[in-house]
Amino acid sequence: MTDATHVVTAFLRTDGRILLLRRSDAVGTYAGQWGGVSGYAEGDPDEQVWVEIDEETGLADAVDLVRSGRALEFHDADLDRDWVVHPYLFDCNSRAVEVSDEHVEYEWVHAPEIRRRETVPELWTAYERVTPSVRTIAADDERGSAHLSIVALGILRDRAAVTADPTTGEADAEAADELARLARRLVEARPSMAALRNRVNRVMAAADDPGEVETVAADAIDRAVTADEEAARIAAERVAGERVLTLSRSGTVLTALRGSDRHEGGGPEDRGAVDGSDSEEGETDDDPPTPPEGLYVAESRPAREGITVAEALAGTLPVTVHTDAAVAHVLAEEAVDAVLVGADTVLPDGRVLNKTGTRTVAAAAAREGVPVFVVAAADKVSPHEAVNREFGPSGDLYDGDAPVDVLNPTFDVTPADLVDAVVTERGALSTDAVGSVAEEHRENADWSL
Repeated sequence: MTDATHVVTAFLRTDGRILLLRRSDAVGTYAGQWGGVSGYAEGDPDEQVWVEIDEETGLADAVDLVRSGRALEFHDADLDRDWVVHPYLFDCNSRAVEVSDEHVEYEWVHAPEIRRRETVPELWTAYERVTPSVRTIAADDERGSAHLSIVALGILRDRAAVTADPTTGEADAEAADELARLARRLVEARPSMAALRNRVNRVMAAADDPGEVETVAADAIDRAVTADEEAARIAAERVAGERVLTLSRSGTVLTALRGSDRHEGGGPEDRGAVDGSDSEEGETDDDPPTPPEGLYVAESRPAREGITVAEALAGTLPVTVHTDAAVAHVLAEEAVDAVLVGADTVLPDGRVLNKTGTRTVAAAAAREGVPVFVVAAADKVSPHEAVNREFGPSGDLYDGDAPVDVLNPTFDVTPADLVDAVVTERGALSTDAVGSVAEEHRENADWSL
């Protein structure tokens, strides 16, 4: 398509939803139709997409590129015009959209809504070229289990939308088998992440037939977001005004350290228009907890996720970064009031599986009399006692030629007696309460479509 018009289309994603914008009469094509953040790409699409995000939403400083997709070529017979669409997926930490005159309204929606609205041509096809997969979940060594569990639910939701009959919404036996296989692959992709396993299992257990999977998965995403936010709020109250030490990158911990304001620089609006008539859904009159007085962050090698957390919070409160090896020194010599960490899994007996280094921090904190709080949604309680170990690439630690073995465990297990409280959306769970939650998850794991 040598004479084709090149455009960029960016899908902004937050809390399992994506941003759609309805085009105004000010645009030259497809007025009144819904689309992503888009614009002409006269130069480098990788550069132009950032310009469009800034001009059309004001969110350029709130997004991170997840991936770009293979360009989509198609011919619009009505306009007699060839298009080349360059699709992108971004994660966004704000919903505070500043709508430009190119749009009349916006809405954060579950992705299958694209298939039900009057959209610009081939929008769903463009979206499919940047959506995550089981493989990307398995390979993601940066995001925590809360985030990845929501991504997994989104994969299940989107596949269910495609397999269902577009007219009736029903799915046949072949579709049921496909969804069941996908659900099991998602569960197996990250066996150490209980939240992913429990949330996928709950969807499959709750859906009476395959035609319900899309709706149940979408509802599960919204419930998961609410659970994570509530757990963060309760944890934030525990460490309000104190000096806190943390390590690794947990989205729930990050929210708690911000004072439980999950979205930077904006409110919780799901929709809005150019006249400012935003939805008030989710707003609250409650004052957020006071942020911590200061924060110490272990760098969390080898991936150094702690640095990402430190940078995200540097403008919010005083932040000090230190090496992982210095945690005992920091706890002994600095005025640390509490340790706050996340969890990839809480085992039925109260042990905590989390980023390697958590056990070291907890042991050093116990020596100094500093309380250790683990914040996690109750869905992170595993139904099983078995610990699923994951190991990172040996090259992350040593890429030399000497004949040495490399041990690079991704997670370690912290004994229950080194944890002062497991803080969830249900409050602080006792060891007995953890066991009861585990039994709930065991029952959900016994599903069939």
